[in-house]
Amino acid sequence: MTTALDQEAREADAAAQGASVQGKRTYVQRIFSEIAPRYDLLNRLLSLGIDRRWRKVALKRLSWTQSPRGVYLDLCAGTLDVGTELSKREGFEGKIVGADFAQPMLQAGVGKAPREVLVPVVADAMALPFRKDAFDGAIVAFGIRNVADLGAGLREVHRVLKPGARFVILEFSTPRVPLVRAAYLFYFHRILPLIGRAISGHKTAYTYLPKSVANFPETEKLAAAMTAAGFRDVTWETLTFGISAVHVGTK
Repeated sequence: MTTALDQEAREADAAAQGASVQGKRTYVQRIFSEIAPRYDLLNRLLSLGIDRRWRKVALKRLSWTQSPRGVYLDLCAGTLDVGTELSKREGFEGKIVGADFAQPMLQAGVGKAPREVLVPVVADAMALPFRKDAFDGAIVAFGIRNVADLGAGLREVHRVLKPGARFVILEFSTPRVPLVRAAYLFYFHRILPLIGRAISGHKTAYTYLPKSVANFPETEKLAAAMTAAGFRDVTWETLTFGISAVHVGTK
């Protein structure tokens, strides 16, 4: 007999593997809407707070100081952590648009920064509601792997950036040092789902997470996808033994 949990588990597997663009889009939008109330708490807990340092590194690579009064896109913004960090940087006088297609996630982040500086917008990364050459830079932190069509999402970012603007991707990766890799995979696939399920109350969201990372292109392939989308001078660096990686490209 097939249970509702079995069905949801199959949906999580299919979404992580990108079996269907619409299926993944629907599943990801639903689960992130459902876990929004506990999302920030779980981020801090499950990453042991290291995610904050990773975000700081990614923001530095954005080179916003070259245009401190510019307009920046925080894509797949979630609870607006990245946009909030940028808004607090000394010397920043610009604006940030935090775009995400899960409205409850954006609502959970409202109030972290002044509305006149950080504007939340409900938007799909594959069809951004912004004009061409609108932004002085863009960043996405731990969200690009959730975009149902990676190529379409990258091309949309390229379209809305001004010529010469930077695009920064911060995303999970898989360590290559055998001992670190083994410990990481054990934690990611055995421990993290248990903690995530207990705190969030969601049965499959934190099972989908490690599977989505496992099925996401590795550093070289992501760089190649960025280049194929039109970005130039694409580089990357790994952080914390290769647990995460920062990619940078220029329009």
